[in-house]
Amino acid sequence: MPYRSNRSYRSNKTYMTDKKLGFGGYRNLRSYQQAEIIYDYTCEFCEKYMTYKTNKSYRTYDQMVQAARSGKQNIVEGSQASRTSKKTELKLLGVARASLEELLVDYEDFLRRRNLLLWSKDSPKAREIRALAYRSDRSYRTYMRFLAEPETAANVAICLIKQANYLLDRQIASLEKEFVEKGGYTESLFRKRLEYRREK
Repeated sequence: MPYRSNRSYRSNKTYMTDKKLGFGGYRNLRSYQQAEIIYDYTCEFCEKYMTYKTNKSYRTYDQMVQAARSGKQNIVEGSQASRTSKKTELKLLGVARASLEELLVDYEDFLRRRNLLLWSKDSPKAREIRALAYRSDRSYRTYMRFLAEPETAANVAICLIKQANYLLDRQIASLEKEFVEKGGYTESLFRKRLEYRREK
């Protein structure tokens, strides 16, 4: 059975990423919270629709779960690396973003190969799913009722991934700006070393 988190998504008025979370503060990142929901949801989706028993797609099952896990875990690793290397943090967030994009295409393929409808961005159903992000008690369980029917289940996952990608894009852009303006840990040490030499 997939991991089930009891922790709800904390209340937000915006999708903007948190700032100055500090070393290892990934659990407070909106991008991580979203990626965790996607991972849990994808485990449930694949168990229901992508097993060998249902459509001989176990390899795709494994790839989708691994892509969802990579999206989540690379945010964790990036946060852990943030103290010593902003460059590494940016690289890992880029890997997370790429993994979620891969997962997005898998869900789109699921719909296309079964002649199911891909919701448009502004469809009422897509707007309904996006609105759920503002619930203060949100977790992957918020979306479990949408798993009953394959077209809806895949489209909900696509909406969730697009939200996560938006968050990661904002987070990466913010880190890049900070890195350009202030440098990272290595650059900071180099400046301190120069200052030390001048003072001697």
